[in-house]
Amino acid sequence: MQTIQLDGATVPFYVNESEGTRVYSFDTSMCGHPEPMINAMTGLAHLKEGEKLIMINSKVPMGLFPKIEEDFSYEVAELANGTFEILFMKKGNGTNTNFGDNGCSGGCSH
Repeated sequence: MQTIQLDGATVPFYVNESEGTRVYSFDTSMCGHPEPMINAMTGLAHLKEGEKLIMINSKVPMGLFPKIEEDFSYEVAELANGTFEILFMKKGNGTNTNFGDNGCSGGCSH
């Protein structure tokens, strides 16, 4: 796993190859609002078709999903320590997401 720098990120991002797929990851489980949304949008903006992004967070980012669902699919799993892992995958070459829209608007908890 290699650490990478993404412009606009407030936490470290990592990249790894898994079964021929590039997988990026970051952990905002110890961050407060609005850092999880900012880092999710930063990571998603970087994602190319066929790549994946893993977010570890203290809550399910419900406010994020409506903003990205046209361009990304996602799966949510609760981890043993009570945090959540959200796996994002880009759908084709979609360009409907406004990556600058990283505000929460009260929809950040689950």
